[in-house]
Amino acid sequence: MSFAIITDSTADLPESWAQENDVQILGLTVQLDDVTYETVGSNRLTSEILLERMAAGSKPTTSQVNVGQFESVFRQAAEKGKAVLYVAFSSVLSGTCQSALMARDIVLEEYPDAVIEVVDTLAAAGGEGYLAMLAAQARDQGLSLQETKKLVLDTAPRLHTFFLVDDLYHLMRGGRLSKTSALVGSLVNIKPLLWLDPSGKLVPLVKLRGRKKGMREMVKRATADLGHETAVVAYSTDTEAAESLKAQLLENEKIKHVLILPLGPVISAHVGPNTLAVFTIGKNPR
Repeated sequence: MSFAIITDSTADLPESWAQENDVQILGLTVQLDDVTYETVGSNRLTSEILLERMAAGSKPTTSQVNVGQFESVFRQAAEKGKAVLYVAFSSVLSGTCQSALMARDIVLEEYPDAVIEVVDTLAAAGGEGYLAMLAAQARDQGLSLQETKKLVLDTAPRLHTFFLVDDLYHLMRGGRLSKTSALVGSLVNIKPLLWLDPSGKLVPLVKLRGRKKGMREMVKRATADLGHETAVVAYSTDTEAAESLKAQLLENEKIKHVLILPLGPVISAHVGPNTLAVFTIGKNPR
């Protein structure tokens, strides 16, 4: 029996891809100038509009997918006898995964035979999205839910995530970075390179002078331990830099494919404009 795959809008996957590959995306919300916006569907907030408003001084906040939303989706699947695999946004960065676990327990009380698996990816943005893509590919190749879950669990610790952020203020404001760490970003022309550490925490890695140097260092670190031929590049606003990163990554003979995924509004709300990210899968855990 096939199974349903669910992820969330922080995976930054195109909705067209999700529809074609039978993956359901649940949306976190963004609060912008006292209005709450959805991040999935035809009326969703776009990153372009969000970043324009941020440039004008708006200070958005984000909210997790709540227990009730997960409960509704999980119950519908249980009623149909459909097993579910939820590929979740990092529990270190959001309460969304915890909401899913709570909703699963509620539904299992009513439907004890239901199969609802939640995988905490400890990942975000294109990294989380790529894990969801691997899950969909595995399902389509005939792997069972448990085999697909094992694949994601085996791959997630080897996912290397690097962010080059123009201004750490947004991460500090959203509580994803300490004030002490954010002070680095106020220095003239200093571009902080951050990564997701083994625990899933976003932490500064090195301070670099100049954006081009930062991009080169990000590529160097992202390709130091390659165990997979596909890499992912993510960006907010700067498409030219994203293409440059793709070209630099493809100079490595071990990389055959590079996906470029724009950062969605939830992640953009926390990192701001001119952010770049690279995601690769290594041979060893990060």
